[in-house]
Amino acid sequence: MPDINGIAHIQLTVSDPARSIPFYKKLLSSLGMQIVNETQRSIYGVGGRTGISISPCDDSHKADGFDQTRPGLHHFCFRARSREDVDEIHQLARELGARIIHGPQEDGFAPGYYSVLFEDPDGIRIEANHVPGAGLLAPGLGQVGKADTTWDTE
Repeated sequence: MPDINGIAHIQLTVSDPARSIPFYKKLLSSLGMQIVNETQRSIYGVGGRTGISISPCDDSHKADGFDQTRPGLHHFCFRARSREDVDEIHQLARELGARIIHGPQEDGFAPGYYSVLFEDPDGIRIEANHVPGAGLLAPGLGQVGKADTTWDTE
């Protein structure tokens, strides 16, 4: 059976590249990602064992807003190395003018789960979290019926 090694990249489609590219350029660079390709309409950053690509939507969809309850992407989450990194990402999101859904807080998704949740200019939700230790891979956790985890759409 194949053994994957993370997510190679995520490609996000935005309605207004002139608005979103500066947002993502600052976000990705501040997270240690290197911008390896940039045009007036797209950007691609690589680092932390992943890549994030931003490209424009078709003109016929420019007025459509992002809706995380539709089929497709709900949100994506950066894995931070510490709670302090989550706090710093929260501050960065504030500096970028992002809509903050929730500031740094602990949640019950895994033992010690600590995260911040915010939105890009199109309303695409971005999370950054830190989970200490093995998280749900710790013995006795992450098995069906064992962990008290609630996954909802909020």
